[in-house]
Formats: sequence, C-alpha cells, structure tokens
Amino acid sequence: MFQVVVGHSNDPDGVAAAVEILEQCKSALQSKTPQAGILFAAPELDHRIILEQICQTFPGIQLIGGTSDGEISSLLEFQQDSVTLMLFCSDEVEFIATVGRQVSQDPIAIARQTAELAKAKATLPPRLCLTSPESLTTSGVTILEGLKQGLGQEIPIVGGTTGDQWQFRATKQFFGTEVLNDSVPILLLTGNLKFGYGVSNGWHPVGKKGIVTKAKGNVLYEVDGQPILEVYQSYLGDIRPSPEYRLAVYEPEGTHWYMRSSNGHYDHASGSITFFADIPEQATVQIVHASRDEIVNAAQVSVQQALERYTGQEPAAALMFSCTGRLYVLGTRAKEEYVIVKDSLNQSLSLNQQLPCCGFYTYGEIAPLKLQGESQFHNETFVTLLLGCQ
Repeated sequence: MFQVVVGHSNDPDGVAAAVEILEQCKSALQSKTPQAGILFAAPELDHRIILEQICQTFPGIQLIGGTSDGEISSLLEFQQDSVTLMLFCSDEVEFIATVGRQVSQDPIAIARQTAELAKAKATLPPRLCLTSPESLTTSGVTILEGLKQGLGQEIPIVGGTTGDQWQFRATKQFFGTEVLNDSVPILLLTGNLKFGYGVSNGWHPVGKKGIVTKAKGNVLYEVDGQPILEVYQSYLGDIRPSPEYRLAVYEPEGTHWYMRSSNGHYDHASGSITFFADIPEQATVQIVHASRDEIVNAAQVSVQQALERYTGQEPAAALMFSCTGRLYVLGTRAKEEYVIVKDSLNQSLSLNQQLPCCGFYTYGEIAPLKLQGESQFHNETFVTLLLGCQ
C-alpha cells in the first residue's frame, strides 16, 4: 500500500492555513497514519506554527520542506503566497528524514554526513532521496556533490533549493518542527518503491559548442580563450544576455546537458558572467535559446519522460520542481505549466480520480538527466517525479 494525500491553503494566517491543510489531508487519509511529509510554503507565513500543528497531528512524522517562490498542487494548481503539504502513507516504503546544519561551513562534508546518517538509520537499501536545501549561503552544486558521496552515485536525488520570492536575502528549510536556514534536509525512501523522473527545460542550443577555459565556481570568464561576454555578444549583438538565452553545460558523454542561467551580474573589465550555480572548467558549453511557448511545453516533455521511465504500472503521486527563473520569464503564463502536467497525466493514466500532485518553484532543481545517470543541479528546468508501489 502506498497512499499519498495533499493539502493546500492560500490563507495568509498560519494557524488557519495549518487547520485547512490538515483537514484536507485527514479527510483523504480516512484514519490512516502518514509516515512522512514534505511542506512547501511562501516565505512570509508563520512556518513554525504550521510545522508544529502537523507534528502534533501526526506524532513521529518524518517531515521536511522549505520556502518557495510559488506553490503547486492538484487542489489549487499554481499559487503564490500559499502553503501545500504532501503526506505519504505506506506499509511497503520506509521514510527516514535527516538534516545537516550550518552547511555553508563545509557543504560537501556536511551533506555527505547527512546522507550517511540517513543510510545508517535505514533498514533497507536506499532507493530515492528527496531534498530541499539552502540556496543562498552556499553552492547547491557542492551540497549535491556531498549527498552523492554519502548515498552513492547510483541513488537518484530529486528536489529543489529553497527560495524567497526573488529577494535573495534568506531562505528557510524545514525539519520536523524546526525552521532553519543554511541547512540541508533530506527524506530517504527505501523498500518497494516505484518511481520515474523527467527533466526538461524547453531551451535548444544555438551556435557552436565551446570549452570552458577559465571559471571559478559560478563565475564564468572564458570559453575557448574568449571572454564569455564577447561570446554572447557575437550571437546577441549586445553584451547583456537576455532572459531567453541561457547556457547549456554538457555531461562528459556529450549528449545530455543541464542549464545555467545568469544572476544578472556582468563584469565588463574581465568579460565574465556570474551564474546561479557552478560551471566546471573544461566542460563543453553552448548558448541556448527558447520562446515562452517552448518553455511552457517543456513541462509536458518532463511528465512524459517520467511516465516512460516509471518502474511500476501506475503511480500514486507526482512531485514537481520548477525554476523561479521560469516563473519570471513566463509571467502570467506560469500557471500553464501545471495545467499541462495535469492534462498529460489524465490522458496517460487510467485513474478514477485526479493524481495527487505537489511542488514548488525553486532556486535550482535537482534530478538525474537520464536513467541510471547521476543527479545534476539544474537552472530554468522543470522536473517531474512520479512515485508509487505498483
């Protein structure tokens, strides 16, 4: 048995929001007790009250989550300034939540230790890891590297880094009743778990590929020995990349790529561009472009990939992680992403009722690009994760 339920409230009062989402979940659970949950909430809500109410209602629940730029669910679809909760109830899947604190002090080591602690608590081999880590105090790439070291490259890690509605001041992560920052909460799933994931962004490469010849962390200086600003200028006609143009970073095999987007900082003296996540030296890169139609349609590609890769017969729930950058490029069209996902699921699955769905808009998405591939850190990407036991 693997039952998943969702609650979603756009009430600005924390107490009222907690009451609403818990009533929704309890009604759907029909007296069953959930073992785990994941909560996504707008930054200005009273998170502690919400978390305390969840943990009081379901003592011992393994609960993680974090703040978001927008929330998604099968109840209210796309919202902002809301809170959504997904609860998991299963006698076939084991859930273990752990957290790493002050992760910026040593991101790789602390993330690795967090993953190792979860593995040590598990009674069965890990199958999947969900995470909602810090995004501003340190690099999401290094956090992911630590998790991969602790779990092993073969264990899929899926999730997104927390947001604060484009303020870039502070994000929050949730672990049990705690409201944290500078942390990495994870939820490890073991047992008879079936899943499938899809990753798509809608951008397509333009121009020629090049090799990163100078980079430091998330600052890219040169490609093929030429300042990256000049590379962009040769395609765009000016020195400021527009929102529709990003950078593809290829995996070593040269076919699959993940995306990097600029945080808006350009240095004319050095010709460098600062991105939202690290870019490794000697990586193959290429400028990519997309229209708004292509960005929206990427959500459908993502869910179709997840359906094709699903290891069981029919999923019980879907989690979605979309980039805040997509939200701001799409504007009023952002709500179309979930509608496309919902329609694709309804057309593909023989369900008597709508599949429970939950998700949030992140500062960076985490998922493998391909089956049995290692997890990557993405920008401007839509990730779909299907879960079940059948």
